[in-house]
Amino acid sequence: MEEELRNLIKVWISAIISISYCYYISSKLSKGFTRLLSLLPIFIIFLLLPLLLSSVHFCVISAFFLTWLANFKLLLFAFDQEPLSPLPLNLSRFFCFSCFPIKTSSRNPSSNRIYNKPSKWILAIKLLIFSFLLHVYRNNYDSGLSPSGFLALFTVHVYLEAELILVSVSTLLSMFLGCEIEPVFNEPYLATSLQDFWSRRWNLMVPAILRPAVHIPVQRLFTPLLGLHGAFYSGMLATFLVSGLMHELFYFYMVRKSPTWEVTCFFLLHGVATSAEIAIKRTRWLPRPHLAVSGLAVAAFVIVTASWLFYPPVLRNDVHKRIISECLLVVDVVKHMLSVF
Repeated sequence: MEEELRNLIKVWISAIISISYCYYISSKLSKGFTRLLSLLPIFIIFLLLPLLLSSVHFCVISAFFLTWLANFKLLLFAFDQEPLSPLPLNLSRFFCFSCFPIKTSSRNPSSNRIYNKPSKWILAIKLLIFSFLLHVYRNNYDSGLSPSGFLALFTVHVYLEAELILVSVSTLLSMFLGCEIEPVFNEPYLATSLQDFWSRRWNLMVPAILRPAVHIPVQRLFTPLLGLHGAFYSGMLATFLVSGLMHELFYFYMVRKSPTWEVTCFFLLHGVATSAEIAIKRTRWLPRPHLAVSGLAVAAFVIVTASWLFYPPVLRNDVHKRIISECLLVVDVVKHMLSVF
């Protein structure tokens, strides 16, 4: 663990140095190809840094912040687009906006989206549920859970842990930056359609970055060939494809084995299904179902397809065991620290 912590420190010191280079050097170059060329070494560095880490949590979290968010934000920065343009007033803000899942309303005043702040009571309940799951793992994981029962609990675990980590990071950054920050999740279990789930509820920073970095450029490219509607669906499928490839890269970071492309197929399947859903809504072939019915259908589709394509590489390579053991290790360390004090 001590060696892993040292590697984590090295990773983030490298990230700070890299972002400083972007702030002081790349920002002075003209936007477009020249700035993009200056950022290519940083893209490569951020792709390689997670390989220094063996802990699933340290590796995946660092990969999400650096390989995904920072690289895509810097790609937009190369062409002078938000959220890094206009250039923040100081390096610390530039670093935070580059690497972390934050998006302030003041930086996007034209947005018509309104998200409610996560209730402290709801977050407290989620923390209690997450604690209960860890208790179940410790006492019944090896013998008391059926495969389907474990998969159901692990699905809840993945969502709760992702939200609690990202909410904690966003809260700390909000205090540091002194501004209001939009939530990273918007109660995804309340989604009433796949479009609602992926674009307005699940990990909101990802669609906020992929829309200008992938969807819009692809849509503009294909509009002369396919028309507005065809280009729109092309952009959507390209966005899901890129998301799938990024998740495939994360799986490689975790298991260090050749990809099986199952997770890419998962996202492509959801891209096709979401496109079909939008097309049906636009043509109004069918009446819209009751929200409760559509909500259950979305939940069922996500769970079934995840069980089929998303989770098998995790289970096959025992990544779930590493995730659980790391969580339990943190609990034991916290208990030990509390007992000392």
